[in-house]
Amino acid sequence: MLNLAVLLEDSAHRYPDADAVVLGAERIGYAELHARANQVADLLTSRGVEPGDKVALSCPNLPEFVILYYGILMTGAVVVPLNILLRPREIAYHLADSEAVLYFCFEGTAELPVGEYGREGFLQAPHCRDMILITADPQTPSPYSGVETLSQAVAARPGIFDTVVRRPDDTAVILYTSGTTGRPKGAELTHANMVMNALTANRLFDNRPERRDIHLVTLPLFHSFGQTIDMNAGLSVGATLVLMPRFDAATALRLLADEHITFFAGVPTMYWGLLEALDDSIDVDRIAGTLRKAVSGGAALPVDMLSRFAQRFGVQILEGYGLSETSPLALFADPDRDPRPGSIGIPVWGIEVRLIDAEWKTVTGAGEIGEISLRGHNVMKGYHNRPEATAEVMRDGWFRTGDLARRDDDGFYYIVDRAKDMIVRGGFNVYPREIEEVLLTHPAVSLAAVIGVPDRHYGEEIKAYVVRERGTDVTEAALVDWCRQQLAAYKYPRVIEFTATLPLTASGKILKRELAARHSEHTVADGVLDATARA
Repeated sequence: MLNLAVLLEDSAHRYPDADAVVLGAERIGYAELHARANQVADLLTSRGVEPGDKVALSCPNLPEFVILYYGILMTGAVVVPLNILLRPREIAYHLADSEAVLYFCFEGTAELPVGEYGREGFLQAPHCRDMILITADPQTPSPYSGVETLSQAVAARPGIFDTVVRRPDDTAVILYTSGTTGRPKGAELTHANMVMNALTANRLFDNRPERRDIHLVTLPLFHSFGQTIDMNAGLSVGATLVLMPRFDAATALRLLADEHITFFAGVPTMYWGLLEALDDSIDVDRIAGTLRKAVSGGAALPVDMLSRFAQRFGVQILEGYGLSETSPLALFADPDRDPRPGSIGIPVWGIEVRLIDAEWKTVTGAGEIGEISLRGHNVMKGYHNRPEATAEVMRDGWFRTGDLARRDDDGFYYIVDRAKDMIVRGGFNVYPREIEEVLLTHPAVSLAAVIGVPDRHYGEEIKAYVVRERGTDVTEAALVDWCRQQLAAYKYPRVIEFTATLPLTASGKILKRELAARHSEHTVADGVLDATARA
C-alpha cells in the first residue's frame, strides 16, 4: 500500500523545523507545510471528495501549490495540475475531460487573470461542483459570488489528518499532454510511478538528506519535470525549495547567490537567459561555490552553451529525456561518465529502452534510427478515458514515444527527430493540429497549417500559413491578436504568413516540410527569427 504524500509526511517527521519552502521573505518549515496540507485534506473530505475523485489545480510556483498538491493526495484523490496559461475554453475542456469534482484556482494578476479565466472555465464545466480561489493575500476576499478563498475555506480546520492509503497502481496524478489529434490527453500516473521516479532522481543526482540541498525552483510545478525533480524528489530528502513564480534571469542569478542554491533544474532557454544576464554585479564565484548540480531537459542544449556554463559556474549541465507519460525521467546523462554533448544519455535506473520500427520490431545495430520505446516503473497507466489512444502507444508494458533516435556503441542515445510535427517552444510541447483547429473557426480563415520555425530565444517559434476566405482581408496583427485570446500564451502563433495555396500531396495532405523549406529560404537573408519582441 502506498501514497505519494508519504514523501512529505516522512520528511515532516524527520526534519520538522527545517525550511521546506521559501518564497521571498516567507519561509515555511516541514512541520508547518505538513499541517497546512492536512487542513486541505480535512477540507476536501468535508466537501465530499472521496478516494479516486479528481481535483484540479491552477497555480504558479507558490507555497499553495505544494500544500494543495499533497493535501489532495492525502485524501486519496487524484491531483490534476493545469497550466496557468490556459484560457477559459481550455480550462473548461480539462475540467470536463478529467471529471474534476473540485477546482483550486489562483486569482492571477492584472497581466494574467488566472482567476477570471478559471471562473469562466469552471462555469462551463457542470460536472465540477466547487471552485476555491487561491489569493496571494490571505485577507483578500473573493470577487466572485459563491466562490470562497482558500484561507476562508481552511480557517479553523485541524492540522492533523489520517492519510488515505492507496494501492501502488492507483492513479495519483493526471498530467495533460497534447496528442497528435490536437485534443489534450490526460496521462494517468500512479503512486508507484511518481514515488519511484522521485527516488530515481535522488539516486541519479546523489540527493541525500545530509546534503540539505537547496533547489531554485524555476520550472513550473504543474509540469512533470519540476514536479518530480524539484518538488517530489527534493522534499523526500528534506531539501529546501526556493520558489520563483515566474522566471526572470536577473532575479534567478541573485537568488542563486543569496540563497546558496546547490541544485538547479531548467530548460535550455533558462540557461541561455542566465548566461545573457551575467554582468559585473553578479558574484559568479559565490554561485559557483555552492552550486553542485545543474540539469536540463525539454530540448537539446547547444554545445556552446554547455561549455560556457561549465566555464562560468564550474558545473557540467546534465541533459536528459522524458515525457509526462514517463513521470518524466527516462534517460539522463551519467554523472560518473564523460559528458556527451547532444546526447540524452542512457536509461535511468530500472528503465529499459529499445528502438523500434513502425511494427514494434526492435531496430538493432549502433547508429540505426528507430523510435524510442520505454518500459519500467516510470511508464503511465494509460490515457484517462482514452483506451484507443492508450492502445496505440502501449503494448506489453512498452510505451512508444514517437521520438526518433540513434544509439552509439557505448549505449548513449541521441534524438534525431521529434514526434511528427510537434513544436517545442521554450520547453513547452505544442501540437500544430490544436492551433490549426482553432484558426479554422475564424470566419476569415479558409485553410491553415502550423509549423515550428527556428528561434534564438525559444528554440522554436510558432508560425501559421493561412489561406484567407474569399472576400476577406484580415491582417496578420488582427489574426495574431485573435489567437492570443483563444489559446494559452505559449501556444498562439506569433507569425502568420498569408498564402494563396498550400502544398499538398496527391492524397490531399499538407506538405509541411515544403512550408519549412519555404520559411528557411525566406530567412536566409533576414536571419533566424528573433521572437523576443513578439513574446
